[in-house]
Amino acid sequence: MRLPILDSYILKELLPPFFFAFAAFFLFWAFSLILSSFDFLINQHAPVFLVLRFVILRIPQSLSMAFPFATLFAALIGMGRLIGDHEVIAMRTSGISLWRLMLTPLLFGAVCFVLALASDEYVTPKAVALSERTFYQIIYRTAAIPLQPQFFNKDPDSGNVFYVGQVSHDGKTMEDVKIFKPGKATPWNETDEAKTATIDESSIVLNDVLQTRYNNDGYETSQTRVKKITMGLPLGDEAAQFTSSMTSESSAMNAKQMESQVRQMQAQGIGGSTLGTMQVQLADKVAYPFASFVSVLIALPLAIRFGKRGRMLAMAIAILVFFIYYMLTFAMSALGRNGLVNPNLAAWLPNIIIGTLGIALLLTEERIRWFYPQDAPSPATSPS
Repeated sequence: MRLPILDSYILKELLPPFFFAFAAFFLFWAFSLILSSFDFLINQHAPVFLVLRFVILRIPQSLSMAFPFATLFAALIGMGRLIGDHEVIAMRTSGISLWRLMLTPLLFGAVCFVLALASDEYVTPKAVALSERTFYQIIYRTAAIPLQPQFFNKDPDSGNVFYVGQVSHDGKTMEDVKIFKPGKATPWNETDEAKTATIDESSIVLNDVLQTRYNNDGYETSQTRVKKITMGLPLGDEAAQFTSSMTSESSAMNAKQMESQVRQMQAQGIGGSTLGTMQVQLADKVAYPFASFVSVLIALPLAIRFGKRGRMLAMAIAILVFFIYYMLTFAMSALGRNGLVNPNLAAWLPNIIIGTLGIALLLTEERIRWFYPQDAPSPATSPS
């Protein structure tokens, strides 16, 4: 199967700036991650190869943003070049309508939407999970136990308190391990006591566990024997802040997992900003990738209007539009989290606003500029 000559020609104009913008966005993202990792690289002497692995595995997290920016950039540069060199006017005079010319960029944006959606659903969660393991290897890069015996260690993320009686001579097995899980009305609603425990990458594995549960008054209600329990290792305050700033809920889970978590929160009666944030992020799973198509809608009329003024202006416009879109995204997300706007509507409003503006500008350009091009005399001044 071969593309029609017109579509193939336009596509060749779109692909080079698309790949350039895609690579530039990835490099910028990777550079920002490297700067954020300098503390672990310099002050904590983390192995360079682990830091690089962490950065590389974090790059797919930016796919949902890279696709919209690259399609916006490609449409502005590619179509701007065709318009600036009067090739579009030549195509128009040969009988090709504006909407036929716009078909290839729009289909290109639709394909990018599908690719962004698939990558955010299948690639990003797995890459983020692997990066989390790498980060734990950076923090706990030796085989030694990260929990100091005879001291209480609190995990800032979960609130769990870890206590280790002693570490065996091999330096890998903990003995007399206790984990205290906080309750809402009492200091602890559950304790886990294990005879031994070992570390498996980013998890602690408890063996031969006695689980004790308590009621709101602090009295013991039940005890259960469990052969093995696996849970996340505690991080220090700085490490926990670093990972939380590098990872969002939406990048660590696919849509099915997020939807399941939202249902669990609703069943448990959890509401407020916590539920609102999760609902907005769930809607963003489709809204963010769809911005790839919306980017083309707004880029086409801007390319028509400013295409003759050079590539530098097109680059500046691409960055400005991208900035405005994500400012709208952050503002709507804040309104959705707080319940001032429906979370699903909050996620889609930036696409609706930018897309509607793009369609309106396209209609305006079709009625004014293309019936009476600037390079041709208008009907009022043309000879009869």
